[in-house]
Amino acid sequence: MAVSNIKAELSADIEKVWTLITSFDGAWRSDLRGIERLDEKNFVEVDKSGFKTHFTITVFEPYLLYEFDIDNDNISGHWTGKLSAKNGRTAIDFTEYITPKKLIMRPFVKGYLKKQQAAYLRDLRKALGE
Repeated sequence: MAVSNIKAELSADIEKVWTLITSFDGAWRSDLRGIERLDEKNFVEVDKSGFKTHFTITVFEPYLLYEFDIDNDNISGHWTGKLSAKNGRTAIDFTEYITPKKLIMRPFVKGYLKKQQAAYLRDLRKALGE
């Protein structure tokens, strides 16, 4: 299993950050074609190439904690997003726990996660006007 974490402080208030990261509008994400909401707890992200990843929300505590399980043909895992308010700003702490399903992918998973998290944070900052 590979574990990757990213922490940052954003200038936006916690309500705005929470609303954006929990929305099913993936338009702000540069890596996605779209998000298909299946029901209250399940959704599918479709990347630019059409590859689909299924997510199941496991924890939804507004403005505090958001967690989901991740599954596609290549990986399975879990994502945890913690938020906290600091003087009108928002601290984020996002951690992914990913297990590759293919042996050949093991050496590359950690680097891939770091790249994905950096792109997510960059897109998040841009969507928040930072």
